[in-house]
Amino acid sequence: MSRKPIIAGNWKMNKTLAEAVDFAKEVKGAVPSNDAVDSVIGSPALFLASLAEELKGSDVKIAAQNAYWENTGAFTGENSPAAIADLGVQYVIIGHSERREYFHETDADINKKAKAIFANGMTPILCCGESLETYEAGQTAEWIEGQITAGLEGLTDEQVSNLVIAYEPIWAIGTGKSADATIADEICGVVRQTVEKIYGETVAQAVRIQYGGSVNPENIAEYMAKENVDGALVGGASLVPASFLALLEAVK
Repeated sequence: MSRKPIIAGNWKMNKTLAEAVDFAKEVKGAVPSNDAVDSVIGSPALFLASLAEELKGSDVKIAAQNAYWENTGAFTGENSPAAIADLGVQYVIIGHSERREYFHETDADINKKAKAIFANGMTPILCCGESLETYEAGQTAEWIEGQITAGLEGLTDEQVSNLVIAYEPIWAIGTGKSADATIADEICGVVRQTVEKIYGETVAQAVRIQYGGSVNPENIAEYMAKENVDGALVGGASLVPASFLALLEAVK
């Protein structure tokens, strides 16, 4: 099955509103056609409304970096998935290792978020990944299988077919180290096998799996050539328009 590549930039906690809008203006007319690749900007919540307005009608899609699992209520400081969807946002990144580590998000939390995101007509980008200790102990495959199994709990075949899973080894995020393309393909393959175990081959062949962790324009083609890698979730290399566009050009 041919899966459309998806390149998502995760800006993390960077940029001001003016910088975000300038970035959008610079890339919106220059990205490859949406027929060839899905181009996604993962923005801080503060800029989502302005980016949605600026990018309306373009081939650039927008991702929130988080959402709560309730649509309304007494949850000070959280962002409603219903309100995010109302802005015209298409994707929400959930389960990023920084959220798991710094904000103590659990697999159960992430699963509730996935359901709420789908219920509001958006697509989750569900992150998974192992620590250096887990990697060095040779336990990556079972760790990833556990995260994916828990994260997908109760989702339908159709939902899982349409979601995006991002494998990001924690030891490779922002460190300059990266899992080589063979390791990335192997673990993205574990993700696909886990999906197949639960949902069957058709769903497993449909789900798109990204690699993340020190991806840049120089190394992205090597990852994208691998069978189980359908895209990338990119941090630092997505912050500069020229670099973001170079990532997209490398895979279209």
